[in-house]
Amino acid sequence: MIASERFERAAVLGVAVAEEARRLLRLHLTAGEADPDGTVLVDVPYPDAAVVAALLDVAAECFGERGDSVEETRQAALETLLQLADFDEESQLNGGAPSGGERRG
Repeated sequence: MIASERFERAAVLGVAVAEEARRLLRLHLTAGEADPDGTVLVDVPYPDAAVVAALLDVAAECFGERGDSVEETRQAALETLLQLADFDEESQLNGGAPSGGERRG
């Protein structure tokens, strides 16, 4: 396999990991208020929490993220993953509703 094929496969895997993280976060997102700094808390129960933790650990290793604790490292990886998955200030994740215009209730 040539280098360009490996790079392409790695890119596809990276997008898949970002999309899976986004899907799991969206699945467990409930309407709620954001902190004044815009932070939204998403409580992901087991077993999905184990998948999210594994995705963040892999992403942190891949991106070279570091933090003072495992949680800080995972948070840094999450921020990078959400950027890859096109979450930004206008994201519905920040607004508290699942994407696609559907509201859970």
